[in-house]
Amino acid sequence: MPEIVNVPLTTKVAAEAPAKVGYLQHLGKDIPAGLVTFLVALPLCLGISLASGTPLLSGIITGIVGGVMVSWLSGSQLSVSGPAAGLTAIVLTALQTLGTFQAVLAATVIAGALQVIMGLVRAGIIGLYFPTSVIRGMLAAIGLILILKQIPHLLGADTDYFEDMTFLQFDGQNTFSAVAGALRSFGWGSALIGLLSLGVLLFWENVVRKRVAALRIIPAALVVVLFSIGISSLLDVTVPGLRVRPEHLVQLPVVSSWQDLASIFTAPDWTAFTRPATYTVAFTIAIVASLESLLSVEAVDKLDPRKRATPTNRELMAQGTGNMVSGLLGGLPLTAVIVRSSANIDAGGQTKVSAFFHGLLLLVSLLFLETILNRIPLSALAAVLLVVGYKLTKPALYRTQWRLGWQQFLPFIVTVLAVLFTDLLKGVTIGLVVGIFYILKTHYESAYFLRSAPALQEAGVYHLKLSEHVSFLNKASIVRMLEQFSPGTHVILDGTESKMIDYDVLEAVENFRQTAESRGIKLELRGIKQVDMISH
Repeated sequence: MPEIVNVPLTTKVAAEAPAKVGYLQHLGKDIPAGLVTFLVALPLCLGISLASGTPLLSGIITGIVGGVMVSWLSGSQLSVSGPAAGLTAIVLTALQTLGTFQAVLAATVIAGALQVIMGLVRAGIIGLYFPTSVIRGMLAAIGLILILKQIPHLLGADTDYFEDMTFLQFDGQNTFSAVAGALRSFGWGSALIGLLSLGVLLFWENVVRKRVAALRIIPAALVVVLFSIGISSLLDVTVPGLRVRPEHLVQLPVVSSWQDLASIFTAPDWTAFTRPATYTVAFTIAIVASLESLLSVEAVDKLDPRKRATPTNRELMAQGTGNMVSGLLGGLPLTAVIVRSSANIDAGGQTKVSAFFHGLLLLVSLLFLETILNRIPLSALAAVLLVVGYKLTKPALYRTQWRLGWQQFLPFIVTVLAVLFTDLLKGVTIGLVVGIFYILKTHYESAYFLRSAPALQEAGVYHLKLSEHVSFLNKASIVRMLEQFSPGTHVILDGTESKMIDYDVLEAVENFRQTAESRGIKLELRGIKQVDMISH
């Protein structure tokens, strides 16, 4: 038995304390990564607002809060927070239930307070119970969804919101019908810019940045955006028939005065705090947003090249504080979001400065750059996300999971398919159920060890040594083993090295002890106490 060493509390705390991060020394990578993340996040913030049935700027406000504030409150160096597609259906339902957007804002504030309380009572540990195979399956599925969902935008054949991450879309189509429709009727101008942008992106990443060291600091997404604006302007002048339609350009509201800026903020309806329905909506938002955030930071930690661990309780408190501020300012509920976080990591982000800078750019764009940004074709941004999606779902990932065996591959592939055909939380739940099945199977098989030599077994003596920890999960395998002994056998059930034997198992052993003599079986118990049976 391995020796158990008691580690002093101060040593544990010191081991868990985050290492100091030199933010200034990574600015050369964080600033470009923040720019890339901003370019990806901008249309997502606008699109999720549209999908949620809320004012268009509510998503921008949420993105600003997530970038400027939550990035520093969070213990994660690479995750990016903002409005999430997984909450769109909840917000839509909340609007119908509560009647007004202002009441939904009140529910968002309450949800944030609940998340802070969850962090204080250390509920963040739930994030540690998701198997690696399920997390990898979630990432791979998100990669596939990004690829499939961006094809209509790449071809200029989709006018719905940009981050429609569920299989059944709000426009009545599903993922595959939208792709099929895009292939039948697409915008030639958008498709041309999208395909050229994809080519420029791949060429810049795989050729230019590898051969020209001075250009490595320039993010490929920035090159693509500038290139796409230039090509779009050129088509406007030279080939008007290929002009990109307005609905396929970024559409950022124009703020031209302080009055316009003041008007974008919406205050919560304080009377909604007296309605029970508000608290029901708030609880739903808090639970879903917390699960999405914990799943996202767990996935981000796995993608982080430096494998830094995010304190989950601190993450819940950071997300909760962000939701309270977002609700007070007129923003949507926010979570840590894997799509933007993946783009941040892929662009070379090193510290939370990149997420903070992306939030600053959202704020600056809202105030000063809307004219330029409104010329960016969505097909160019779709090209950026296609590459991000491919990196999340590379064929090598599937081969690796296959080589690990069915215990790892089946939960992985089930999660991929479930997320692809439902949504993020439902898919992860289904994958988790499959993962739990294998955990139960492992417990079932590890309840005891057959210690007897073959010669003793031939003489009818069986020595069953129970494992160190025997829980109710082991009851089935132990009962099944005991039922297989035939009359005339001598069974030694040994629990001398067990630190814990669950009552359910002790009760099953007592049942066997009471019937063993009548079955002609000699039972010898070692280190296993008898328990009182409860008659019914």
